[in-house]
Amino acid sequence: MTPILLTGFAPFDHETMNPSWEVVRRFQHRVIDEEYPIQIAQLPCEFGTANANLVQLLQQHQPSLVICIGQAGGRPEISIERVAINVDDARIPDNAGQQPIDQTIALNGPAAYFSTLPIKAIVKHLRDQGIPANVSQSAGTYVCNHVFYGLMHYANTHPTLKRAGFIHIPYLPEQACLHPGTASMSLDTLENALWQILQTCLEQEKDIRLSTGTIC
Repeated sequence: MTPILLTGFAPFDHETMNPSWEVVRRFQHRVIDEEYPIQIAQLPCEFGTANANLVQLLQQHQPSLVICIGQAGGRPEISIERVAINVDDARIPDNAGQQPIDQTIALNGPAAYFSTLPIKAIVKHLRDQGIPANVSQSAGTYVCNHVFYGLMHYANTHPTLKRAGFIHIPYLPEQACLHPGTASMSLDTLENALWQILQTCLEQEKDIRLSTGTIC
Protein backbone atom coordinates (compact mmCIF):
# COMPACT_ATOMS: atom_id res chain seq x y z
CA MET A 1 0.00 0.00 0.00
CA THR A 2 1.18 3.52 -0.81
CA PRO A 3 0.59 6.16 1.88
CA ILE A 4 -0.78 9.64 1.33
CA LEU A 5 0.10 12.36 3.85
CA LEU A 6 -2.21 15.26 4.66
CA THR A 7 -1.21 18.01 7.07
CA GLY A 8 -3.05 20.94 8.62
CA PHE A 9 -1.95 23.63 11.05
CA ALA A 10 -2.68 24.47 14.66
CA PRO A 11 -4.68 27.68 15.25
CA PHE A 12 -2.70 30.93 15.18
CA ASP A 13 -3.11 34.69 15.50
CA HIS A 14 -5.65 34.44 18.34
CA GLU A 15 -7.95 32.07 16.41
CA THR A 16 -9.45 29.16 18.36
CA MET A 17 -9.54 26.83 15.35
CA ASN A 18 -7.79 26.34 12.05
CA PRO A 19 -9.91 25.09 9.13
CA SER A 20 -6.92 23.27 7.66
CA TRP A 21 -6.74 20.93 10.64
CA GLU A 22 -10.51 20.67 11.00
CA VAL A 23 -10.83 19.30 7.47
CA VAL A 24 -7.68 17.14 7.56
CA ARG A 25 -8.74 15.40 10.76
CA ARG A 26 -11.86 14.12 8.95
CA PHE A 27 -9.58 11.92 6.81
CA GLN A 28 -8.11 9.92 9.67
CA HIS A 29 -8.10 6.14 8.95
CA ARG A 30 -9.47 6.57 5.43
CA VAL A 31 -8.15 4.52 2.52
CA ILE A 32 -8.62 5.34 -1.17
CA ASP A 33 -9.33 2.40 -3.51
CA GLU A 34 -8.02 -0.05 -0.87
CA GLU A 35 -4.53 1.01 -1.95
CA TYR A 36 -3.77 4.45 -0.55
CA PRO A 37 -4.02 4.76 3.25
CA ILE A 38 -4.24 8.37 4.39
CA GLN A 39 -1.96 9.56 7.17
CA ILE A 40 -2.74 12.87 8.85
CA ALA A 41 -0.81 15.24 11.09
CA GLN A 42 -1.13 18.67 12.65
CA LEU A 43 1.88 20.94 12.19
CA PRO A 44 2.68 23.72 14.65
CA CYS A 45 2.41 27.26 13.32
CA GLU A 46 6.09 27.81 14.04
CA PHE A 47 8.99 28.54 11.75
CA GLY A 48 11.63 25.80 11.78
CA THR A 49 9.71 23.41 14.02
CA ALA A 50 6.97 22.91 11.43
CA ASN A 51 9.48 21.86 8.78
CA ALA A 52 11.39 19.64 11.20
CA ASN A 53 8.14 17.87 12.10
CA LEU A 54 7.21 17.55 8.43
CA VAL A 55 10.53 15.91 7.55
CA GLN A 56 10.03 13.40 10.36
CA LEU A 57 6.59 12.56 8.98
CA LEU A 58 7.94 12.18 5.45
CA GLN A 59 10.69 9.86 6.61
CA GLN A 60 8.30 7.84 8.76
CA HIS A 61 5.51 7.32 6.23
CA GLN A 62 7.39 7.50 2.89
CA PRO A 63 4.32 8.85 1.06
CA SER A 64 4.02 9.18 -2.70
CA LEU A 65 1.55 12.10 -2.41
CA VAL A 66 1.66 14.92 0.13
CA ILE A 67 -0.73 17.84 0.41
CA CYS A 68 -0.16 20.44 3.10
CA ILE A 69 -3.13 22.70 3.83
CA GLY A 70 -3.27 26.10 5.45
CA GLN A 71 -5.73 28.83 6.36
CA ALA A 72 -5.97 31.93 4.19
CA GLY A 73 -8.54 34.04 5.99
CA GLY A 74 -10.17 36.47 3.60
CA ARG A 75 -9.72 34.41 0.44
CA PRO A 76 -13.10 33.49 -1.08
CA GLU A 77 -12.05 30.25 -2.77
CA ILE A 78 -9.81 27.23 -2.47
CA SER A 79 -6.35 28.33 -3.60
CA ILE A 80 -4.12 25.76 -5.25
CA GLU A 81 -0.65 27.19 -4.74
CA ARG A 82 1.73 27.22 -7.70
CA VAL A 83 5.07 28.34 -6.25
CA ALA A 84 6.97 28.35 -2.95
CA ILE A 85 9.68 30.98 -2.46
CA ASN A 86 12.86 30.73 -0.42
CA VAL A 87 12.16 33.48 2.10
CA ASP A 88 10.55 33.96 5.50
CA ASP A 89 9.14 37.44 6.06
CA ALA A 90 6.62 37.35 8.90
CA ARG A 91 4.04 40.11 9.33
CA ILE A 92 3.17 38.76 12.79
CA PRO A 93 5.00 36.47 15.24
CA ASP A 94 4.37 32.74 14.99
CA ASN A 95 3.04 30.68 17.90
CA ALA A 96 6.54 30.51 19.39
CA GLY A 97 7.01 34.27 19.23
CA GLN A 98 9.40 34.14 16.26
CA GLN A 99 9.15 36.82 13.57
CA PRO A 100 11.84 36.26 10.93
CA ILE A 101 12.24 39.05 8.42
CA ASP A 102 13.89 38.53 5.03
CA GLN A 103 15.44 35.22 6.09
CA THR A 104 16.39 32.45 3.69
CA ILE A 105 14.65 29.12 4.35
CA ALA A 106 17.29 26.87 2.75
CA LEU A 107 20.74 28.41 2.37
CA ASN A 108 21.69 26.25 -0.60
CA GLY A 109 18.19 26.04 -2.06
CA PRO A 110 16.91 27.67 -5.25
CA ALA A 111 14.88 30.87 -5.16
CA ALA A 112 11.65 28.93 -5.70
CA TYR A 113 10.04 25.54 -6.29
CA PHE A 114 6.90 24.77 -8.26
CA SER A 115 4.16 22.47 -6.99
CA THR A 116 4.10 19.03 -8.57
CA LEU A 117 0.35 18.66 -8.12
CA PRO A 118 -1.85 18.85 -11.26
CA ILE A 119 -2.92 22.30 -10.13
CA LYS A 120 -5.05 23.31 -13.11
CA ALA A 121 -6.77 19.93 -13.37
CA ILE A 122 -7.66 20.31 -9.69
CA VAL A 123 -9.12 23.76 -10.26
CA LYS A 124 -11.21 22.60 -13.22
CA HIS A 125 -12.50 19.55 -11.37
CA LEU A 126 -13.50 21.59 -8.32
CA ARG A 127 -15.23 24.19 -10.45
CA ASP A 128 -17.09 21.43 -12.29
CA GLN A 129 -18.38 20.32 -8.88
CA GLY A 130 -19.56 23.85 -8.07
CA ILE A 131 -16.73 24.53 -5.61
CA PRO A 132 -14.94 27.91 -5.97
CA ALA A 133 -11.25 27.36 -6.73
CA ASN A 134 -8.34 28.99 -8.49
CA VAL A 135 -4.58 28.78 -8.93
CA SER A 136 -2.75 31.08 -6.52
CA GLN A 137 0.55 32.63 -7.55
CA SER A 138 1.72 33.30 -3.99
CA ALA A 139 1.57 31.32 -0.76
CA GLY A 140 2.72 34.39 1.15
CA THR A 141 5.86 34.55 3.27
CA TYR A 142 4.55 33.21 6.57
CA VAL A 143 4.62 29.65 7.95
CA CYS A 144 2.48 28.27 5.10
CA ASN A 145 5.06 29.22 2.49
CA HIS A 146 7.80 28.07 4.88
CA VAL A 147 6.27 24.58 4.98
CA PHE A 148 5.48 24.58 1.26
CA TYR A 149 9.10 25.38 0.42
CA GLY A 150 10.39 22.82 2.93
CA LEU A 151 8.13 20.16 1.42
CA MET A 152 9.27 20.84 -2.13
CA HIS A 153 12.92 21.05 -1.06
CA TYR A 154 12.57 17.55 0.40
CA ALA A 155 10.69 16.27 -2.65
CA ASN A 156 13.44 17.56 -4.93
CA THR A 157 15.89 15.06 -3.43
CA HIS A 158 13.47 12.17 -2.80
CA PRO A 159 12.10 10.84 -6.09
CA THR A 160 9.68 8.44 -4.37
CA LEU A 161 7.66 11.52 -3.38
CA LYS A 162 6.05 11.88 -6.79
CA ARG A 163 3.54 14.60 -6.06
CA ALA A 164 3.53 17.32 -3.43
CA GLY A 165 2.06 20.75 -2.96
CA PHE A 166 0.19 23.23 -0.83
CA ILE A 167 -3.42 24.40 -0.72
CA HIS A 168 -4.93 27.37 1.07
CA ILE A 169 -8.55 27.30 2.22
CA PRO A 170 -10.94 30.04 3.47
CA TYR A 171 -12.23 30.62 6.96
CA LEU A 172 -14.95 28.41 8.35
CA PRO A 173 -18.31 30.21 8.87
CA GLU A 174 -17.72 30.25 12.63
CA GLN A 175 -14.54 32.25 12.07
CA ALA A 176 -16.06 34.56 9.50
CA CYS A 177 -18.65 35.61 12.08
CA LEU A 178 -15.77 37.17 14.01
CA HIS A 179 -14.36 38.82 10.89
CA PRO A 180 -17.35 40.65 9.34
CA GLY A 181 -17.26 40.91 5.58
CA THR A 182 -14.87 38.00 5.03
CA ALA A 183 -15.64 34.95 2.94
CA SER A 184 -16.04 31.46 4.35
CA MET A 185 -16.62 27.88 3.28
CA SER A 186 -18.40 25.12 5.18
CA LEU A 187 -16.47 22.20 6.59
CA ASP A 188 -18.57 19.74 4.58
CA THR A 189 -17.71 21.57 1.36
CA LEU A 190 -14.03 21.63 2.28
CA GLU A 191 -14.13 17.91 3.03
CA ASN A 192 -15.74 17.16 -0.32
CA ALA A 193 -13.22 19.41 -2.06
CA LEU A 194 -10.24 17.68 -0.45
CA TRP A 195 -11.61 14.28 -1.42
CA GLN A 196 -11.98 15.49 -5.01
CA ILE A 197 -8.45 16.90 -4.95
CA LEU A 198 -7.01 13.59 -3.81
CA GLN A 199 -8.87 11.72 -6.54
CA THR A 200 -7.62 14.15 -9.17
CA CYS A 201 -4.02 13.83 -7.99
CA LEU A 202 -4.21 10.04 -8.21
CA GLU A 203 -5.99 9.90 -11.56
CA GLN A 204 -4.56 12.85 -13.52
CA GLU A 205 -1.10 11.89 -14.77
CA LYS A 206 -0.50 15.12 -16.70
CA ASP A 207 -1.82 18.57 -15.89
CA ILE A 208 -4.17 20.36 -18.28
CA ARG A 209 -3.98 23.74 -19.98
CA LEU A 210 -6.34 26.23 -18.36
CA SER A 211 -6.17 30.00 -18.18
CA THR A 212 -5.81 30.94 -14.50
CA GLY A 213 -3.28 33.76 -14.78
CA THR A 214 -3.59 37.27 -13.43
CA ILE A 215 -2.70 40.66 -14.91
CA CYS A 216 -1.24 42.09 -11.71
